[in-house]
Amino acid sequence: MESPASKPLTGNDLVAATRPFAKEKRAHSWFHLATTFALLIGLLGCAAYLPWSLWPLRVVAGFAGALVMVRAFIIYHDFQHGAILRGSLLAKAVLYPFGMLFFMGPKYWRETHNFHHAHVSTFSHSAPGSFPILTVEMYRKSTWGQRLNYAIMRHPLTILLAYITVFLFSHGIEPFVKQPLKHWSAGVALLVHGGLIAILWLTGGWDAALLGFILPYAFSAALGAYMFYAQHNFRGVKVLGEQEWSVTEAALKSSSYMKLPRILDWLTGSIGFHHIHHVNSTIPFYRLREAMAAIPELQQPLVTTLRPSDVIHSLRLKVWDPAQSRMISFREARRAA
Repeated sequence: MESPASKPLTGNDLVAATRPFAKEKRAHSWFHLATTFALLIGLLGCAAYLPWSLWPLRVVAGFAGALVMVRAFIIYHDFQHGAILRGSLLAKAVLYPFGMLFFMGPKYWRETHNFHHAHVSTFSHSAPGSFPILTVEMYRKSTWGQRLNYAIMRHPLTILLAYITVFLFSHGIEPFVKQPLKHWSAGVALLVHGGLIAILWLTGGWDAALLGFILPYAFSAALGAYMFYAQHNFRGVKVLGEQEWSVTEAALKSSSYMKLPRILDWLTGSIGFHHIHHVNSTIPFYRLREAMAAIPELQQPLVTTLRPSDVIHSLRLKVWDPAQSRMISFREARRAA
């Protein structure tokens, strides 16, 4: 007979097991923030202001800067979760403007992202801060307009053009237009974003704005949007009904471990350990690997990668089929409906 001590940890017991890793190492947090932002400013500065004769170097610097931009965003993300530098006014002075630059006003981002954590892998035509999910039956009963909207929201072009579709529109223009008093920071974010582009253009020309910010931001936005999509839309994912849903069930069955090479893991702030982040969002990004190594229940996650086959498969997943207990394509959904 299995002893109580050997039973796998679940629910609140699993969350409790992760709490020792939710203690940040303050010096580590400051080191990661300082080095990441210094590298980001250096790379994008080179991309913007090196002589045109060195344009290949500028392109490489801009591409590298785009990847470091993803890491910087994860640092902002962890600060917003209270995982790092909690209560630091200096960190806030650095990270809040950076969030504005990404059309992520602190209040609106916190509202939508907390909704995501509380409702990940649930059924809805719309899901603030997430990609919506319909069952085959919900899809069958949807109007033509609802189906079109759902298809657009989950279309690969929406992810590829995330600069415009996800960040500029969904996190900038839309909340400000709908509720300007409540989401005034979204309006400020539009000004901050446009202001930086204008400054780069005035001080270095159109190429400084394009290579030093617009193209790097477009690339980082697309990569970030895809990773966010694929971490909850991947081979083997389970979408949970209301009766089944819990924080740990959604973390372990509906959130992936995106296995990445070490350099990409660093550049993406270890957000690939997404199942652990959803178990306990207050674990600093630099302790997620440590938590996985220490807790057996976190060591058999559902895995995805950035290999082309996994990317193509993830992008085809559109609708949840309870009969097959898997996500299926629109073509399969139309047949089922």
